[in-house]
Amino acid sequence: MTHTITAFERSPDGGTGLARDTRVRWAFEEVEQSYEVRPVSFAAMKEPAHLARHPFGQIPTYEEGDLTLFESGAIIFHIASHYPGLLPHDANARARAITWMFAALNTVEPPILEIVIAKFQEGDKPWSKERLPLIMDRIRHRLGQLSARLGEVEWLDGGFSAGDLLMVSVLLRLKPSGILSEFPQLAAYVARGEARPAYKRAFAAQLAFNTAEPASG
Repeated sequence: MTHTITAFERSPDGGTGLARDTRVRWAFEEVEQSYEVRPVSFAAMKEPAHLARHPFGQIPTYEEGDLTLFESGAIIFHIASHYPGLLPHDANARARAITWMFAALNTVEPPILEIVIAKFQEGDKPWSKERLPLIMDRIRHRLGQLSARLGEVEWLDGGFSAGDLLMVSVLLRLKPSGILSEFPQLAAYVARGEARPAYKRAFAAQLAFNTAEPASG
């Protein structure tokens, strides 16, 4: 069965791994499954063909036979549920790993994304300079809680899981801000994720995808 995902034709981050297709690529690499990538331009993302895959006109999407999915968390859960390597066999450990997937996307990522909104979408607004320190305080509070929970262990709950994959992916968004260095345990945790061979392969693949010369028509 062919797995096909969509990705930015040219990612706004220039291929530094922050676009959400990177986390899906990483999941495929962890479970040792091949995949194909369909590039989508910003204009094409708003056209009916792509909106049929993703009603909000974003990436990534996932296609496998007659199944089409959107939202990176849902795609990774599907991959992890069908191929060994990202979810534990023990039922309770599996449930905890899934809980960490939700925590990464619903609890940790939202305030981190607010940095981008405040700096780039609302940067010209009069309240932006006052709002940014409040956002940073909320992020530091959440990171403090996460760091305390992680403690000195290698991964969030036993072995590496889809919960760690998503949490590391979310925390990577903080690297440009420098705030991650304030939490050494989390910085080391992210570094362990980046050091995984599967992550390195995924990162290299999306970087090559974003830096390749456009095909001549």
